[in-house]
Amino acid sequence: MNSAVRPLRTPRRRGSQAAVAALAVAALATACGGGDAADGGDADSDDEVTIEFMQWWEPELPDGALAGLIDEFESENPGINVDLLSGPYASIKDQVIAGSASGTMPDVLGLAGSWVHDFATQGSIANLTDTMAEYGYDDSQLGAQVRVDGSAYSIPVVNFAYPMFVNNTLLEEAGVEVPTTRSEFADAAQQITDSTEASGFVAALGLEQPNGIQIDIMPWNWASGGTMLTEDGGPAADNEDVRDTVAFIKELWDAGVMAPGGLTMAEQDKVEEFTNGRVAMMVSSLAHINLIRESSPDLDFSVVPMPVTEGYTGESGVRYAEWGIGMSAGTEHPEESWKLIEFIMSEQANGELSSFANGFPGNVNVTPDLEDADPLFRDAFEIWQAGYPASEFTGLPLADELMRVFDQELQEVLAADKPIDEAMAAVQEEWSGTF
Repeated sequence: MNSAVRPLRTPRRRGSQAAVAALAVAALATACGGGDAADGGDADSDDEVTIEFMQWWEPELPDGALAGLIDEFESENPGINVDLLSGPYASIKDQVIAGSASGTMPDVLGLAGSWVHDFATQGSIANLTDTMAEYGYDDSQLGAQVRVDGSAYSIPVVNFAYPMFVNNTLLEEAGVEVPTTRSEFADAAQQITDSTEASGFVAALGLEQPNGIQIDIMPWNWASGGTMLTEDGGPAADNEDVRDTVAFIKELWDAGVMAPGGLTMAEQDKVEEFTNGRVAMMVSSLAHINLIRESSPDLDFSVVPMPVTEGYTGESGVRYAEWGIGMSAGTEHPEESWKLIEFIMSEQANGELSSFANGFPGNVNVTPDLEDADPLFRDAFEIWQAGYPASEFTGLPLADELMRVFDQELQEVLAADKPIDEAMAAVQEEWSGTF
């Protein structure tokens, strides 16, 4: 692709859960931020500093891609060294939460939109509006900023659409076309389940990481123009659109077309089911294209728009997630940390990173180079352009808890036949208290 992809230079480049776990141990041991050398860490020389950059991006990128960009940054900024701390999304989330509680956040960190409100109100991540003003940064080049009380605390680096992934071989074996409506989807899922050894659909609804609500459930609502919020941003979990969406998922569940074990699955489990050909259709991130290609290079799959309700002709909301970036409020190296963020958001680096990730750039001056891109990325870009971004949990207070409440009630609907009206009324009551 380009020279930014090259072998990992040193062991510190290679993302590992061990590195993340080690940071957590150090965090609990020191209970203070910034990696002060006086507390027993390795001291930087007088003219060099080392900053830690924790993220889940590296395992989802081609080997060496992120390390190559960090090499470029270090070459352009002599005296600043970067330690990459990498691991799966769920592990990184756990460690960032632990770091926030103990005051041992890494200097620079990847952030999901649903985390930002809580970390900002806890005072553990820096106010980037103030930081950008301090260093004279022109934020007009940023496509978006995740704000809390009017100030930015996270900058979306790469945006990922979440279309429907379909296993073309299984659809062909079952004799069905790519579904465009919910009823077509239900029929196709039933035919696949009945005539192949695979399940028609999979949803990861484990309560430990309840983000399946925003990945596998609510995209059905947003695709048909639905919302879960009032016009002023309040909760509307019990409106007709949301109830209809839950009823549709219940229909799939009762028909036996959903993969078994979904109520305890995490997102990576769901992707593995699809990658191994045990599921025909799933909602997932474009970031997983690389993982699927590497794990199952012979798998014939496509990305297609989310099916909509019968008769819907408006624009579709396209669920997206971002690789956001922020910095610790307690970093001892704010200038160097900001330089890394500024570099990552620069046109060249942001363009390269978004291309590696099969995502859409966060810098508005970057146009995706689709000429040599994976064909699925070009298909996804058409889906993205035809709809509008939808991710209503981003920036909400206690977003994970909101999803967990919804997930608990949904599990009652699916596994215990709890009436949908009763379940969604309970969600609305809990959400109203949180808001």
